[in-house]
Amino acid sequence: MERGKGMQFVGDSRVKANKRKPNIPKDYSEYPGKTEAFWPNFLLKEWMVGAVFLMGYLCLTVAHPAPLERMADPTDSGYIPLPDWYFLFLYQLLKYSYASGDFNVIGAVVIPGLAFGALLLAPFLDTGKERRPLKRPIATGLMMLAFIATIYLTWESVDQHDWEAAAQQGAIVEEADINTEAEGYEIFSAQTSCIGCHGDTMTGVAGVGPSLLETEKTPDEVIEIVTNGQGAMPPGMFEGTEEELQILAEYIAAHGQPEE
Repeated sequence: MERGKGMQFVGDSRVKANKRKPNIPKDYSEYPGKTEAFWPNFLLKEWMVGAVFLMGYLCLTVAHPAPLERMADPTDSGYIPLPDWYFLFLYQLLKYSYASGDFNVIGAVVIPGLAFGALLLAPFLDTGKERRPLKRPIATGLMMLAFIATIYLTWESVDQHDWEAAAQQGAIVEEADINTEAEGYEIFSAQTSCIGCHGDTMTGVAGVGPSLLETEKTPDEVIEIVTNGQGAMPPGMFEGTEEELQILAEYIAAHGQPEE
């Protein structure tokens, strides 16, 4: 008979099975000077730190309130929007030729998708137990590449943005008190080039034409500008008679004087 053949193992009810003890951490009092109670000691410190930061943000908000711009105008095609600071790197990316125009999908979907997808896959690409950055080249390289690219694109976006033009296009302009019943306004509104560039209230259109209020121009100076052009305004834009031009010039000059 072979050894062990036919042997059976049976349990003995007289031997008590080891019961698994619940995983209860030791009381903090067993580690004097190394830990503390969550309530109220630790939580009170957290609240105090949070209160300090909250007061700091409130003081910063009062000292530097958020800039407000004029009411949005969907018909204003010259307005250049600027996203919040945390999207400036994507905004800058869309300015490059390989990521804009016909390749807009590449800049808006493909490149950001690859970048964020690589960050999401980083834990699966690097499964080593080493925690030191130099020992984790894949994860460290991806993170440094994303970090440097984000800082560079954000800086370029801020550096290349025309802040003066942005402040002008978003400036809040009070409604002008102009005489819309005058003959000069009828001539002004009938000219597509006039009302299209300077607005129906003569306050200007951002990125297209300046305001005609408080320009301190005389009627002769207005006629000179309308006839020969000035800056981005080409000559010969007025379509009308000399008499109508004179009436229009006097009307613009009357509204171009500053209020006392």
